[in-house]
Amino acid sequence: MATAIVEYSGDLRTKSTHVKSGITIITDAPTDNHGKGEAFSPTDLLCSSLASCMMTLMGIAAKSHNFPFTKATIEVTKVMAENPRRVAEIICKVKVGDTGYGEKEVRILKVAALTCPVSKSLHPEIKQDISFEFVK
Repeated sequence: MATAIVEYSGDLRTKSTHVKSGITIITDAPTDNHGKGEAFSPTDLLCSSLASCMMTLMGIAAKSHNFPFTKATIEVTKVMAENPRRVAEIICKVKVGDTGYGEKEVRILKVAALTCPVSKSLHPEIKQDISFEFVK
């Protein structure tokens, strides 16, 4: 069974529909590559997918180890390269708030984030600069 159906909408825009849920995502080409930049670009989604995967795995790890995981954000920055045009680096600043976590919980969350499937699927030439801040 297909995961998604992607349609070209014209004017460098696509619409991706998740088959199981029917939820859609719109992409636009970025302004530095002939687009309007009115939505995520495909490379923006690539970088955001890394952060979403990291966050999901952190949530799974916390649930599996019976501790709360409720306040977290990841600031994502995409760095592009030329010739060929590609994502060269993804910078993720992970901030977990109001934790009171001990060393064990922090280690569990970091390992989960750093071993997410998207991270392991990215080409090794894409630098993944991941930092963590745990706020008490």
